[in-house]
Amino acid sequence: MSGLQGLAQENIWFDKSRYDEAEKRFYEGENGIPQTSQVKTALHGSKGHTRTQKPRERKTSQNASKSEDQSELVSRLKSLEQDNKNLHKVVDDLRAVLSKLETRMAVLEKSQAPASKTVTVTKAAPVQKPKVEKHNGADDDDDDIDLFGSDEEDEEAERIKAERVKEYAQRKAKKPALIAKSSILLDVKPWDDETDMSKLEECVRSIQMDGLLWGASKLVPVGYGIKKLQISCVVEDDKVGTDILEEEITKFEDYVQSVDIAAFNKI
Repeated sequence: MSGLQGLAQENIWFDKSRYDEAEKRFYEGENGIPQTSQVKTALHGSKGHTRTQKPRERKTSQNASKSEDQSELVSRLKSLEQDNKNLHKVVDDLRAVLSKLETRMAVLEKSQAPASKTVTVTKAAPVQKPKVEKHNGADDDDDDIDLFGSDEEDEEAERIKAERVKEYAQRKAKKPALIAKSSILLDVKPWDDETDMSKLEECVRSIQMDGLLWGASKLVPVGYGIKKLQISCVVEDDKVGTDILEEEITKFEDYVQSVDIAAFNKI
């Protein structure tokens, strides 16, 4: 006998829990507890009973969830009302503080007004001139008059002044004059990717002028295999300008397409 056939012959009471519930309800009715419609339907239990009971259980669960939601909303409303009361209290306190500050400012302005008036009066007071005492004695007049000393003092002062001017001119002539210089970074662009960049740099560095000094250089990729020459130089502003540099570099038409100034700084 196979295992499936043995299970088929066994008797299993699948509805035992339902019958136990019905028996419990019955004895509760015998003891004086009123029976509900659910007890009567449990005594006549069937498959349809289980189907009708499930929606009722769902309704009770939905009602329970609704009551929980309502209680949560009530608690939230209470907390919001408490927060609103606290905010009103804070606003009232701030208004009281502002009113106190306004009154204090008004009092201070009133107290400072007469003080400023007194200050202006004291400033406008006339300045007393010192009195010059006059001597009537003849001996004092003779002592104050010097007929020959003033001319000699003027000549000595003029001589000292001329010597100082001469010394200052000599010191200024010995001081070396400042030479204005600038640092320039140039972007030299070739015609295409087949241009010999080493030859292009050689042509650029071949430009020699008074006040021009070439610096470091590098090749910067532009795109599509084309690279530009970025070279720096230092020039004296009075001797070399950017226009002259651009004209001299663009003379090498076989290698140079254009010249741009990437950076210009005073030294």
